[in-house]
Amino acid sequence: MVKHCAGLPLAIAVLGGILATKNNLLNEWRKISDNVKSYLKRGKNQGPEDVLALSYDDLPPYLRPCFLYLSHFLKYYEVHVDRLIQLWVAEGIVSSKQEERDGGEIAEDVAESYLMELVERCMIQVRERDVATLKVKTIQMHDLMRDLCLSKAKQENFVFIVDRPNASSLSMIRKVRRVSVRKFFSIQCIKSPNIRSLLFFNQFFPDEALEKSLPLEVLNYVKEHYDDCCNPLFWILMILARSIRRHKIQGICRYMFNNFKLLRVLSYEIITRRTRDLFGGWKLPSGIGNLVHLRFLSLRNFEFQRSKLPSSLGNLRCLQTLDLRVDDRIHVPNVIWRMEQLRHLYLPLRCKSRTKLKLGTLRKLLTLVNFKTKNCYLKDLINMTNLRELGINFPFNIENFNEKELGENPPIIGSKYLHSLSIFTYEGLNIFTFFSIDVIKRSCSKIDPRHLAHLLSNCTSICKLSITKVISELPEYHYFSSHLTYIRLICCVFEEYPMPTLEKLPNLRILQFERSFGGKEMFCSAQGFPKLESLILAELYKLEEWKLDEGAMPSLQRLEITRCLRLKMLPEGLRFITTLKELKIESMPKAFKDRLEKGGEDFYKVEHVPSIIFQNILR
Repeated sequence: MVKHCAGLPLAIAVLGGILATKNNLLNEWRKISDNVKSYLKRGKNQGPEDVLALSYDDLPPYLRPCFLYLSHFLKYYEVHVDRLIQLWVAEGIVSSKQEERDGGEIAEDVAESYLMELVERCMIQVRERDVATLKVKTIQMHDLMRDLCLSKAKQENFVFIVDRPNASSLSMIRKVRRVSVRKFFSIQCIKSPNIRSLLFFNQFFPDEALEKSLPLEVLNYVKEHYDDCCNPLFWILMILARSIRRHKIQGICRYMFNNFKLLRVLSYEIITRRTRDLFGGWKLPSGIGNLVHLRFLSLRNFEFQRSKLPSSLGNLRCLQTLDLRVDDRIHVPNVIWRMEQLRHLYLPLRCKSRTKLKLGTLRKLLTLVNFKTKNCYLKDLINMTNLRELGINFPFNIENFNEKELGENPPIIGSKYLHSLSIFTYEGLNIFTFFSIDVIKRSCSKIDPRHLAHLLSNCTSICKLSITKVISELPEYHYFSSHLTYIRLICCVFEEYPMPTLEKLPNLRILQFERSFGGKEMFCSAQGFPKLESLILAELYKLEEWKLDEGAMPSLQRLEITRCLRLKMLPEGLRFITTLKELKIESMPKAFKDRLEKGGEDFYKVEHVPSIIFQNILR
């Protein structure tokens, strides 16, 4: 059979994927061999492309729409699995009606199993896995497999792809149910009232389209005088340009909201963000409330001209996914509580101070991101008994907190399924830029350690914890879930490094310290970190000495040290860690590197390590 693959690795892998799905190996493999030969005889080219086509024909009926759905996405596009699964469920490709009350699989779990079948058949490629759970995080398609997907999607009229601005054939869009927009076009060309999904990978009305609507002299004048705030002519022309753009966008939205009443999916994802929006953002019309059948709504990266969402959003009672992650500070009306079918809710990074949301009715919620006690009610979390992922955006405060005894305080989290918790603060600072410890201390508000301890004591099942900039000390280790496998601490300001707490966690596999500050010394005791496999120490600017007892980190496989400029040397105890397979030293002084090379003072500590990588060594 391999000879029919013409030496193409993808075709061989796909053929292997087909064979791997068969139970009775000998008989089934013989049938596949015969089918391959007969199938190829029908084709004209009889090349490896026919083997790929056979892989599609071999798919069970429930997997075919899952595969064809990938035709929505652009070439080389890394598809986030969470988002893909949400789209499958919203479109009914994987039905939420399959769920059972008594411990049955939820639709997202079924969808994930479908995705893994496509992976095992080698029809999609895994690009990234979650470091904590090892589940697939992003996927991509091989060029040839993507060509097959596009061809089959076109044959079955599965999706119409707008990939050119001059689309004269768009007047033919009458029966299509799905449209994927890669280039700007006149949406009024879509004449189908039965359209079910619209995915935009470009702006509704980009600046390029506006530039064609205005005289070249006007555009050039606006661009040349953009920083001239006192020029009255500039402001007149700018207001004119914004007015034209706003009028065009309002027309697009009115047409969508009035004509696509059966729409289930409306997704807006800009692939490349501009550094600044030259002609300003726009207002979301209240007509959005007409789309009462909507299951999936993503407004991520919208650039709003007005900082208020319409209250008509409350009409969208069927919504399962709502993504409001925008950079602007906006007001969200208190209508989300009406969307009782919501499963995934992504709130804005920053809300207006008057925003106060009741979320206690969202009992089906699986994902909640950017939750703030300032804009939401903490008590509502107890009703979300199915919650799996929670992202808390500072501030986080517990009202009526009993300072004497943590155990006397009412529980915060009502879900026993919560596996991922992140706590961070968004205060306009770029955390990926180097700041001195004084700047970080001045800029960061802190979460009360007692509140953090009480929160963590409620999260008995989490395996993944990420904290950014909001703590000065960690609670005692017994407040942490014993299931924790991954911890990431970013820009935290500790008085001392919290190794004595963390090293007691029995199942911790991955630990990342990034841009966090503590004392000058860091110490890891014997038998500490029994299952730690990966340790990253990045930009710990105060760290001068690291001590590691013999017997510590007995399972460590990968160690990365980046820009810890005051660290003089690696610890002596490192030579006892025989499991270490990779050591990466990046952006460290040359003197540090010289000590680790063959003939250097510290080479004996790492000579047993198979792979030692030096990158961007500083002079």
